Amino acid sequence: MAIHSTLVQKATFNESIKTYILWLVAFFLAITIVGIPLLLIWFLGLGQYISKRYYENLSCQLTDRHLEFKKGVLFKVEKTIPLENIQDLTFLENPILNYLDLKILKIETAGHSNPQGSDMKLIGIVNSVDFKEKVLNQRELLKTAAPSNSNQAFGDNDQIVGLLTDIKAILNAIKDK
Repeated sequence: MAIHSTLVQKATFNESIKTYILWLVAFFLAITIVGIPLLLIWFLGLGQYISKRYYENLSCQLTDRHLEFKKGVLFKVEKTIPLENIQDLTFLENPILNYLDLKILKIETAGHSNPQGSDMKLIGIVNSVDFKEKVLNQRELLKTAAPSNSNQAFGDNDQIVGLLTDIKAILNAIKDK
C-alpha cells in the first residue's frame, strides 16, 4: 500500500555553491603532494565542469512526511529522512561560507549510523532559516497528528479482537459438531 506525500516546499540553492566546491577541492589538492600537479587541470576546466554538474544535480524537497535530498556528479546520493526521525537541525558557518553567503544545514536523526554524527548536510539553501523553520513546523504537525492516528489504531485493534472472538466462536461450534 503506497502512501502519497504532498510537497510542502522545494528548496532552491545558491549558485555560490559552484565557487565553494571549486575552491574546497582546490584546497585539498593543494595540501597533498600528489594533488599539486592536478591543480592546473582542476582550474583549466575540470573544476568548473564538476562544480556546475554538482549544482545542477542538487535537489531537496520537504513533503508532509519526509525530507528528500539528491546530490552527486559521478556517485549520486539520494536520501529520504522521515520527519519524525529528525532530532536536530544545526547551522554551520565559517568565514568562507559567510563570504559566499552560504550556510550548511546539518540534519541529525534518531539512531543515526553515521560516525560523523549527521545524516545529511544541505549546503547553500536560499533562505535556509525559513526552510529550517518549515521543516520543524512540518515535523510538529506530523507529531500532533500521530496521537489521533494511534487512537484509530486502538479502535482497529478492538475491531480485530472482536473479529477474532467471532472466529473463535465459529471454530468452537464446528469442533462441537
